[in-house]
Formats: sequence, C-alpha cells, structure tokens
Amino acid sequence: MSIEIILSIMDRLEKMHKSLLKLAYNKTEFIKTGDMDGLNQLLKDEQSHVAAITQLELQRQQKVTDYLEAKGIAHAEHATVAQVMEVANNPEEHFKLDEARKKLLLAIETLKHQNELNQKIIFQSLQFVNLTLDMLRPRPDQINYSSNNARGSNNSKENTYFDSQA
Repeated sequence: MSIEIILSIMDRLEKMHKSLLKLAYNKTEFIKTGDMDGLNQLLKDEQSHVAAITQLELQRQQKVTDYLEAKGIAHAEHATVAQVMEVANNPEEHFKLDEARKKLLLAIETLKHQNELNQKIIFQSLQFVNLTLDMLRPRPDQINYSSNNARGSNNSKENTYFDSQA
C-alpha cells in the first residue's frame, strides 16, 4: 500500500484548515465592526468547513489504519501519521509524511492562535457592554442600613448608614 492516499488527504486537510483560518481572520473584522449579519453567515460557513474537516480526518484515520494493517502492525485505537512514519519503507516516504504533517500542524496552530484572539476580543467587547450597562442603570438614591427602615417603623430617629445596636 502506498502513502500517496494519506498524503493527498493530509494536503486537503491543510487546505481546509487554511480556508478556515481565512474565515477566522474575517471573523475578527466582523467582530471589530460589529457586523452581526456577516458574522452569522460566517459562522454557517465555519460549520460546513468543520464538517468537511471531520470527514477528511475520519478518512485519514481509516487510511492510516489500513496502511498499518497492511504492514502487519496491530490495529491501534487512534492510528497516527507518526506511526506510519516509523514503518515507512524509505527515507523519501518518511520525508514526505513529515513535511505534510508539519504543514498541517502549522495551519492548525495558526488557526488556534487566531481563534484565541477572537475569543479575547469577544470577551473584551462583553466587558465593555457590561460596563456601559452598569453606568446607565439607575442607582438607588440612598442605601440605608438603619434598624428603623428594617422594622418598618416611622420613628423620626436620625437616619444612619449603620445601626450600632445591631
């Protein structure tokens, strides 16, 4: 069995992750400008990308498992490309797999950082909204902790903030 199928799937996975990364960059701009309609459409596009990546990842796992079984390696629960690299027949196959793996990992790492940035921007936006709402809410005229108000009596005692007899 050849590693070409595995390499092809990994190449498609890399392209899908790079496409998802472009969406993440666009998401940053939509968040900054507050374009909710654009953000909603982008989220739908992201979901379709994630579904396609999931399918490709399942194919990759199956092909890696098939390759390892063809080489006489016991079936692993989660077969990895690193395992294929260990049993690769020649240095050229090992090199190609290593390069494809590095490219894919770089795309995934970059996507992870961009998503973390987007998450921080959203969190800061929410903090700003909460701060603005707190500033706009009416505040009580006076907070009074006196025992007169607590008991509901109408004695004309001096209004204090703290009742020392409590």
